[in-house]
Amino acid sequence: MSVTGYESSYYVDSVNRTAECCVFNDELKGEISSDVCVIGAGFTGLSAALHLAEKGYSVTVLEAERVGWGASGRNGGQVCPGHNMDHETLMTQVGEFAARALWDMSVDSVALVKQLIKKHDIRCDLKKGVLHVAAKKSHVSSMQESVEHKQQVLGYEAIRYLPRDEVQSMLGTDHFYAGEYWSEGVHLHPLNYALGLAEAAVKAGVDIYENSRVCHYEGGKNGQVNTTNGIVKARYILLACNGYLGKLEPRVAAKIMPINNFMLATEPLPVELCCQINRDDVAVADSKFVVNYFRLSADKRLLWGGGENYSTRFPQDIRGFVRKYMLDVYPELAAVKIDYAWGGTLAITRNRMPHFERIDDNVFVAQGYSGHGIALATLGGKLMAEAVSGSSEKFDLFAKVPTPDFPGGTLLRWPGLVVGMLYYSLRDRFF
Repeated sequence: MSVTGYESSYYVDSVNRTAECCVFNDELKGEISSDVCVIGAGFTGLSAALHLAEKGYSVTVLEAERVGWGASGRNGGQVCPGHNMDHETLMTQVGEFAARALWDMSVDSVALVKQLIKKHDIRCDLKKGVLHVAAKKSHVSSMQESVEHKQQVLGYEAIRYLPRDEVQSMLGTDHFYAGEYWSEGVHLHPLNYALGLAEAAVKAGVDIYENSRVCHYEGGKNGQVNTTNGIVKARYILLACNGYLGKLEPRVAAKIMPINNFMLATEPLPVELCCQINRDDVAVADSKFVVNYFRLSADKRLLWGGGENYSTRFPQDIRGFVRKYMLDVYPELAAVKIDYAWGGTLAITRNRMPHFERIDDNVFVAQGYSGHGIALATLGGKLMAEAVSGSSEKFDLFAKVPTPDFPGGTLLRWPGLVVGMLYYSLRDRFF
């Protein structure tokens, strides 16, 4: 079943009928009042709205397009603990206690996703198991050390190191050199998860307005959010725009860099081939700087993500752009038909840690998940809800992680990032 108002993708064409039947409000027109106005109906905004409504707040969500239209409805679907910054480095940034608390919250973020799915009966093809693989021999020792650190220092037992032969047996290729298997990690259909959160939020009393792009807002005692044809008066304002923030809030725009990532979906594969290339039906991501990631859908398609660009446009031939990464690992798939190809815009930070900030007494932002968006964005929404209700300790721990601006701010961040990304792309290829 396909739904209107979304960019074409496999996820759009496999959306739940029940989720599509959840009717959201169309464009906001006129003036309304609410305790909280959330800008953005992705994972962050939907989680915040749901948790606030459950605390008794009146909540209005404004979405420029449709629920889950952005990266929340287009991503690789992988949900795993941890941060992109290694734990030792994080300790130097915030201290041992805070670093440990941030690690624990990353574990909690995965549990939160599972809890919400179970509590609200969200049908999103939930499957167990995430495997991170070493794309180069030089990555093996650091991967093994990372697993040992998590087991011995952090006391986390739901991870184990896999030698090369075991990875080869699981994935049917000699392309990778080792792996770390996260048994509590999961993978899912992200658009159905987003729509499930939205449906739960509506049932809890949240008003969601689609096609309601915010053009301006004012914080302070008398908060106000303006769309093209509407106004929301609110005590609190939550910015949950991530890669689609644009020029809405210049004070935090330079903290993130929007980048584009791309995916494809093959035709349904024979069961024998599925077992050959992904024996245990896990989600996989490699250790390259520009990550390759893949998994099997519920109907046995290979969903493959690979390649990035840093412009305002997607490649003209996304299929060809992504397919070469897939065939580099699995050349035996050369004759397999590609049914879908699409792209999405996410936001990264310079240090690849999410950026949380209270920029006014009544204005909160959570953004820049840098590829950990399902788990950490769901958690980020919950933490913003807690901060609004007066329990800001966990939100503040994230906010204390230094998030440097991109050099040159929004004006010069793009050419600087391109130079840096080209360097790391060359490292992926040759070193």
